[in-house]
Amino acid sequence: MLDIRLIREQPAFVRNGMMRRGDDPAQVDAVLAADERRRELLHEVEALKATRNAVSKEIGKMKEATAREAKIAEMRQLGDRITELDAQTSAVEAEFEQLMLLLPNLPDERVPVGTSEAENIVLRTEGTPRSFDFAPKPHWELGEALGIIDFERGVKLAGSRFFVLKGAGSRLQRALINWMIDVHVGQGYSEITPPFVVKEAMLVGTGNLPKFGDNLFRIEGADLTLIPTAEVPVTNLYREEILEPGSLPIDHVAYTPCWRNEQMSGGRDVRGIKRVYQFDKVEMVKFVEPQTSYAALMTLIDNAEDICRALQIPYRLLQLCTADLGTAVMKYDLEMWAPGVAEWLEVSSCGNFGDYQARRAGIRYRPAHGARPEYVHTLNGSGLALPRVIIAILENYQEADGSIVVPEVLRPYMGGIKSIG
Repeated sequence: MLDIRLIREQPAFVRNGMMRRGDDPAQVDAVLAADERRRELLHEVEALKATRNAVSKEIGKMKEATAREAKIAEMRQLGDRITELDAQTSAVEAEFEQLMLLLPNLPDERVPVGTSEAENIVLRTEGTPRSFDFAPKPHWELGEALGIIDFERGVKLAGSRFFVLKGAGSRLQRALINWMIDVHVGQGYSEITPPFVVKEAMLVGTGNLPKFGDNLFRIEGADLTLIPTAEVPVTNLYREEILEPGSLPIDHVAYTPCWRNEQMSGGRDVRGIKRVYQFDKVEMVKFVEPQTSYAALMTLIDNAEDICRALQIPYRLLQLCTADLGTAVMKYDLEMWAPGVAEWLEVSSCGNFGDYQARRAGIRYRPAHGARPEYVHTLNGSGLALPRVIIAILENYQEADGSIVVPEVLRPYMGGIKSIG
């Protein structure tokens, strides 16, 4: 959520930020109109309530019955007007709140302007793609041949875009999750195991609602939704709290399954496990003081890159343009090379959200004892997201006979197994 004072005092700045994102700046005018009407109603109703209080005291002192009854009748009419204005104020407040929740975050001025993800900028590429002396196979052929991915039974159980991991495939995923958690704990993150469902207010707090509600799996008959990412419960850990001086920064890491009801093209990525409704992810979340958030973003990216580097899989770093920021002020993606599908796969998205989420969730801190509370800045990034890391491992570490070499860093987590198949 944006600061209403910023919108009132610098509407042109806010409109410009929205236009850089490709959003309709008319939303600013709608917010300002609702804000003005809300403030007018509040001023009027408060003035009438002050009058009613003053006259009520006056009535208590009146001794002449006729005049007293006339004043009481006048106050009844005033009370009716106050009731009417209170109802109008509540309606305008609700409209204002909804308009504020729909406003996007404003991009950092250093973010490149673009109209689609095609204009994201590749900043650097790390590692050299492997040179094969055979035609590398895609992961779905490798997984089925090895008996570690079962697509047919996944569809039988839950429909399209679901799959079953088996045997060494299950163990590989579990090894990745445990290893990644251990790496991030070693980097200074505190591990969290949150609920995998949240109340609607938590999704509003991170910006998933009200704008992206179509992507969520809701539980019918309950105020509960399956989480689209661990970002939602972990960010809301400190919802409506004031953190004490010296408590920042706070760094958390969490593993969770994730569910996203994204509308996918019937002809796009129909094979394999790249684009699915349910997936597993290790997520890093940071709470920092505003003046440190850009440096914290660079650390977050480096922490995610540590995973890519250790797996010795070629990857690249992209800076996302204004059209691809989501609710962040600045965001970077990490993509791993998958030779079987000849594609760069996004495995991490690291974003700085400024105070946008903190305002929505009411997360503040005191810079010093006795100081006025301020909003924290929140950041999050995948560290990393599955199953795309599994795709990259299978396709980069495949051998001519169809077996898969287990990356060295994962072998202690795989019981010493060096090869699958």
